[in-house]
Amino acid sequence: MIADRARFRHAKKIERLAGYRVPDLAFHPAMLETITSRFNFDMLDAAIREQLLQFFDDFLRCKCKNSPLCGCPEKKFAKKVIELRENGLDHRQIAGALSDEYGIEIFPADVLSFLEESVHVLEAISDVARLQGRTELAKKTDEHIRLIER
Repeated sequence: MIADRARFRHAKKIERLAGYRVPDLAFHPAMLETITSRFNFDMLDAAIREQLLQFFDDFLRCKCKNSPLCGCPEKKFAKKVIELRENGLDHRQIAGALSDEYGIEIFPADVLSFLEESVHVLEAISDVARLQGRTELAKKTDEHIRLIER
């Protein structure tokens, strides 16, 4: 999944403030636990703090009992990548937008690979929907494919 490849650009600063080693992977359980625990965001410089708070707001807010280790953050991140593509950004621009907005570094090739995989999954969903007579779902899926492939 795409979330497995996302890294925090400022992971070393987060690690220093936490006082213990954490992996630089943004969605690694240890990183999620660190930034959702008693982490003092005020000790970060303003730009990094804003990026982390935006990350928290966009991906870590859910009502699941096991939050943040429930899987919702990863799903929300994947949805964000697809939404950015559907809004017209290419894989390089998506990687840049994620870096600017959240301080997340991800290789453009990984974004492109994820988008290609997503199209294949959507094509399968569309085929199954048609076989089951669910034409509305098939149309919605086809629209998502069209927006991703343009």
